[in-house]
Amino acid sequence: MKAYIVEDEIIAQKSLARLLSQNFPDMEVVGTAASVKDTVEWLKSHPEGADIIFLDVELTDGICFEIFKQVEVRAKVIMTTAYDSYALKAFEAGSVDYLLKPIDTADLKRAVARCRMSGGQIDVDALVKAMGMNVSSPAKEYRERYIIRLNDRIIPLNINEIAYIYSEDKNNYLVTFEEKKYIIDSSLDDICENLNPEKFFRISRSCVVSMKAIKSIIKQAGGRLKIVAIPEPSFEMTVSRSRVDDFLAWLEN
Repeated sequence: MKAYIVEDEIIAQKSLARLLSQNFPDMEVVGTAASVKDTVEWLKSHPEGADIIFLDVELTDGICFEIFKQVEVRAKVIMTTAYDSYALKAFEAGSVDYLLKPIDTADLKRAVARCRMSGGQIDVDALVKAMGMNVSSPAKEYRERYIIRLNDRIIPLNINEIAYIYSEDKNNYLVTFEEKKYIIDSSLDDICENLNPEKFFRISRSCVVSMKAIKSIIKQAGGRLKIVAIPEPSFEMTVSRSRVDDFLAWLEN
């Protein structure tokens, strides 16, 4: 089985290639690309060159959908992205699956298994619809408040009061700008799914931070970033290396 990796982060490229090598002895990575342009050129010269394409959503020169407009994609496609906020419904798109970076081995195995079992080419219209990129579709509504249950009290908490949410010792904690901390029952995945991506960013598997909570950012060795947040967290708030570029782009928007 031949795989082609389209990913604009070199570290992420190598990490995925290593995961494929470790978990799928029959799979060969036949090439990599970091841009729409290079991917289109490769697909035009290698129309049958890959069985699976691992395709990052945001590339160095645009969104991956431009690829489908310029060349026929005959391979199965597995989308990859660092953003929970895309709210992908990849199962609606036939052979397409979706992986959140950093990629979990179990999720990768599931995606590859689906590609092995599915038949036919990618349904571009279904893909665009599943990605929520159809301009005629209604805008997603995000959560406005959380209801916190504290013993015999019920506390309505507006989203704008939240500084960050993090996981620790199998619990999820919500911290407000008034330095109050509450345990929240929802999983971090579910929380991220319902937070406005313009206001909140998941900097790691265990932490989501509000734009308003970021006081400053300190560069660390290895390309990682440490966030100085308000209020000061009880843990080191660090952006995962695989999410640094997306985080910096988010800050600039």
